[in-house]
Amino acid sequence: MMITQSVTMDGLMLILFLVIVTGVALPLSNFFFRVFSGDMSRGILSHIEKTIYRLIETDSDREEGWRGYAQDMLIFNCIGFVILFILLLLQGFLPFNPQNFGAFDLLTAINTATSFVTNTNWQVYSGETAASYLTQMAGFTVQNFLSSATGICIAIAVMRGITRQSTDKIGNFWVDMTRCTLYILLPIAFVFALILASQGVIQNLDPYVQATGHGLHEQQTIAMGPVASQEAVKELGTNGGGFFNANSAHPFENPTSLTNLIEVFLILLIPVTLPFVFGRMTGRMWQGWMIYTVMLILFLGGVCTLYAAELAGNPLVKELGVSGISMEGKEVRFGLWESSLFATSTTATSCGAVNSMHDSLTPLGGLVPLFMMLLGEVAFGGVGSGFYTMIGFVVLSVFIAGLMIGRTPEYLGKKIEILEMRAAVITVLVPGVLVLLFSGIALVLPNVSELMKNPGPHGLSELIYAFASMSQNNGSAFAGFDASNAFYTLIGALAMAIGRFVPAVAMLAMAGSLAQKKKVPPSSGTLPTASITFSIWTILVILIIGALTFFPLFAMGPIVEHLIMTGGV
Repeated sequence: MMITQSVTMDGLMLILFLVIVTGVALPLSNFFFRVFSGDMSRGILSHIEKTIYRLIETDSDREEGWRGYAQDMLIFNCIGFVILFILLLLQGFLPFNPQNFGAFDLLTAINTATSFVTNTNWQVYSGETAASYLTQMAGFTVQNFLSSATGICIAIAVMRGITRQSTDKIGNFWVDMTRCTLYILLPIAFVFALILASQGVIQNLDPYVQATGHGLHEQQTIAMGPVASQEAVKELGTNGGGFFNANSAHPFENPTSLTNLIEVFLILLIPVTLPFVFGRMTGRMWQGWMIYTVMLILFLGGVCTLYAAELAGNPLVKELGVSGISMEGKEVRFGLWESSLFATSTTATSCGAVNSMHDSLTPLGGLVPLFMMLLGEVAFGGVGSGFYTMIGFVVLSVFIAGLMIGRTPEYLGKKIEILEMRAAVITVLVPGVLVLLFSGIALVLPNVSELMKNPGPHGLSELIYAFASMSQNNGSAFAGFDASNAFYTLIGALAMAIGRFVPAVAMLAMAGSLAQKKKVPPSSGTLPTASITFSIWTILVILIIGALTFFPLFAMGPIVEHLIMTGGV
């Protein structure tokens, strides 16, 4: 009876939480629309914006085609990589380093710089024992802003390509980057950093504290640092890199149930907002609602499945006479539903922050975060990347439906032709191909496969999860093997770079192609793309592509592990 009441209450809390997120996202989408339309001509931020344009010698009225936009985006991120890479190598000689941490080694510096530039934040080091305050602030936190802004800018450029006609211009990357960072990310992150600090998330530049307490015979080192400022943008930008190795399970990063919900709110806020921005840009809000509905259904499916799997627990433990909800790997202060919500949210987006040990989830529970990543992180997806990947799936859905009814596929009046299909296929399949390719290589190399600490299906799940996390720019991990090995460090950096920038450039190419086309007037044969039927069709396409690509891996990993567990082995 008590469990039934608890499940009911958790369900109501989930519904209320999503209503709040959506309720905030709707008006926020109008603000996004105004920002990227250049309708912010007053106030001190406007003067700062114009000053930035003068410094970088650009004009807010000058726009570029997709090639110029993509080139500027790649140059900007290459510069960011070089600066962060140098900072990591020189860390030992730079200030704000009270613990006197030395330089990162070359391979770790390459992996880490790539990780933060690509919005992955995959970490092969422990933040509190390796990174100085300067590295955390001027390196990681800055890239948390810039990498997330890059994703949002690409999504906005794709929206322009879909909504414009008879032009080769999709915007100015430098202008979009400035506006996104100045008007959106900085103000929101600042406000929520203050809120998190007020709730107990630490924010200081103090040296680490040496303490002894009751029952301790040796001194304990308690890490300090500027955590709240990084925590806010880490979640808002779906970055995920933790100041502490325990990430959002650490009480200095995520002390209470309230801060936990605030962090999940930040993770979902911009991904939920972008479909409504798209609706406003098209002048058809139902188009935004359609994409939001697809994302929401997939997200709810993930949360409910993970919650049910963890609620059922391990039957082998119950046979020992242990009753109650399994809390293995979970923080007591969060409980089951907040742990399930966080785990699903962080892998349905490209965040990668964790408030529990994913490696401790039941086999089917662990399948959910793995599945959410391998679907392409589209429910709701990373900031920007989730939206434009979803557009890739929508284009595929339109094309397949057009073949089935014998008509030329169209989306919002634009014909879907060869270039659009190539871009969509690249966007949808490249990250998955990287997972299959690099996992296969790792399994056949003896020195690499020996690093897997867990044999059998769970070891396979850990390996697949690692490459899914890197290729999909997530950053979370099952752990269980030494990812600091040279192979994982270098191949991981390559996977992160390809998984981030190849789909991004492909979608910019699609945007450029669509922007040049004239809109075709709707007719009786036009496929309605703002209907419930099309939403269901798009969900089926996403699930079918995911199933066809990864079902053998699921069958050999989590599903086999589940059958072994329920069989009492």
